[in-house]
Amino acid sequence: MNILAVGTMSGTSLDGIDIALCRFSENGNNWSWDIIDAQTVTYQSEWIGKLREAHLLKAQEFLLLHNEYGCYTGQLISDFLLSKEIPQLIACHGHTIFHQPDKKFTFQLGNGANVAATAGITTVSDFRSLDVALGGQGAPLVPVGDQLLFPEFDYCLNIGGFANISFGKNGNRVAYDICPANIILNALSQQMGYTYDQDGQLGSSGTVNERLLQKLNNLDYYYLQYPKSLGREWIDNKIIPLLLGSGISIVDQAATIYEHIAFQISRVFDTGKVLTTGGGSKNRFLIDKLRHKTSCQIYLPDEKLIDFKEALIFAFLGVLAFRNSINVRSSATGALQDHIGGIIYHIGI
Repeated sequence: MNILAVGTMSGTSLDGIDIALCRFSENGNNWSWDIIDAQTVTYQSEWIGKLREAHLLKAQEFLLLHNEYGCYTGQLISDFLLSKEIPQLIACHGHTIFHQPDKKFTFQLGNGANVAATAGITTVSDFRSLDVALGGQGAPLVPVGDQLLFPEFDYCLNIGGFANISFGKNGNRVAYDICPANIILNALSQQMGYTYDQDGQLGSSGTVNERLLQKLNNLDYYYLQYPKSLGREWIDNKIIPLLLGSGISIVDQAATIYEHIAFQISRVFDTGKVLTTGGGSKNRFLIDKLRHKTSCQIYLPDEKLIDFKEALIFAFLGVLAFRNSINVRSSATGALQDHIGGIIYHIGI
């Protein structure tokens, strides 16, 4: 089987929408892949504001934004595909606004029907809702892709808004969110007038506050068994109050958060090779800290895979849904059973 698909991803750090045109081929039980072309469309200030405040909207306003963001995403994909081979499908993650799996509630903004109608291409979206309805965390969803597309690695680590991990254990694929990462680092950087902390310049200029570090590391989440996941609500309720109450400078807060991230990630590893992707893997200060704390080989791939691995994997999850194959493992999310996540909006049947 050979199939061409577009995958999109919008992370909690609000950097923009990643769009990747990918080709997948299956030979027996082995999959090969290629990112043919990819780009990140940076959010303009208007969209950053809309996405940041979306959780405060009234119902009708929220649904209008849901449709508007779907049309916006579909148009971006159409523009991206100009002069390119047209794919069989789009797999659209959307932008997470609410994530409360304990209440069986998650919502990714961006109506897949509007994406499909605008782009004129069959679209798979809403990958998380069925998993949450089945009692799962709705996240992380990448383990099936990690297992089938990157079997040579012992661990697959993504450092984005949150750091998450996927690895094999006792014949199963397990995965979970480890800790917050860029969602906090970016927020601290923005208080200092920067979009993000390039190469950890902000954090490296501060001093780790041991009292704050201990409070962060003692948060209940870190003692829960997986499957488990994190969302913006947890940041607002748990992390922000600790930072605001710390009484220390922004640079010292940043230094402490770096130490916290590196410590929590390093606790996951035993031995082996770690595929490390996501925006945080470009942060030399963070990667140096992580390498200092673990004996595992922290492998950084080429920049295209670093930037677009999540978009690649969501394209792959869309392909699996399109061919009616399992794309979510209960061992990773805690759902009652393995299942096929995603709603398919067919165009041109």
